[in-house]
Amino acid sequence: MHAELGNAIAIRFALPSAELAPFVTTYYHTQATTSPHEQVLEDYLHPEWPNLRFMDSGWAQSAVGDDPLAYSPAFSVTGPTSRATKFRITTGSSWGIGLMPLGWAALIDSPAFDYADCITDGNTDPAFTAFRPLAKALANSSGEHAEELALIEAHMASLIPREPPANGAMRAIGAINAALVDPELSMVSDLADRVGMNIRSLERLSKRAFGFTPKLLLRRQRFLRSLSQFMMDPSLKWLSTLDYQYHDQAHFVRDFKRFMGMSPSAYAKLDKPFLVAAAQARMAIAGEAVQGLHDPTNAAESGES
Repeated sequence: MHAELGNAIAIRFALPSAELAPFVTTYYHTQATTSPHEQVLEDYLHPEWPNLRFMDSGWAQSAVGDDPLAYSPAFSVTGPTSRATKFRITTGSSWGIGLMPLGWAALIDSPAFDYADCITDGNTDPAFTAFRPLAKALANSSGEHAEELALIEAHMASLIPREPPANGAMRAIGAINAALVDPELSMVSDLADRVGMNIRSLERLSKRAFGFTPKLLLRRQRFLRSLSQFMMDPSLKWLSTLDYQYHDQAHFVRDFKRFMGMSPSAYAKLDKPFLVAAAQARMAIAGEAVQGLHDPTNAAESGES
């Protein structure tokens, strides 16, 4: 585990066990403490894989893309995102569970596409019934970090299939995910060849398990590789962070506006009380600054509780 302090925010990340690593990216606990002079902190989450969040105390507001801010439910589910999530938080704490695409496919009986770029109340949506006992257990726990982490790990372990996924679709999801984190891969046709699928089948499975088309996923991964460099060192100029697949800075600016809803220069001027701390803490424990770059082939090898 690792703790990093960002502007009045403490974030602790933990890796899942090796058994759970193909399905879960990280567990993370956030404790926000706001001052009388700044009672609400605001930030933007970059595009991610799905996340389950359980609020222990305090309140939060969030919105994906251009949606209006709304109060977050005590147990919220954010599907895979291709747009920035704006959020506001006050003094309080919460737990989060990041899901790999394989985790969504194995644990949630609904297409990821139906929840893409959406925030859902996990206590009312039947797709997330299996996680409600965990939400209740966390709400009734002592608040001790190790106890709550153990509750999360035990509940997730109870949901995961005992044997590795054996059917063709599950194997293909893992192969697609592994290919997506390869910085050398840039074309949908190359992705289809890599995983041994025709493009039409790839597109169907991609939307069902990943939430988006292969073309948008590849574009998102290219953007995340550049953004992660900036998150680790905000003093860098954008030109120093650009992925080699970008033709020029204008190409990157178009992608930045598509995924973050603002220009790179506007984003650079914003305070980032949560994201800078989260990127550094995530890198220290998981080896990647952003969730979307987690390599599923390395996860099982490095997974630990």
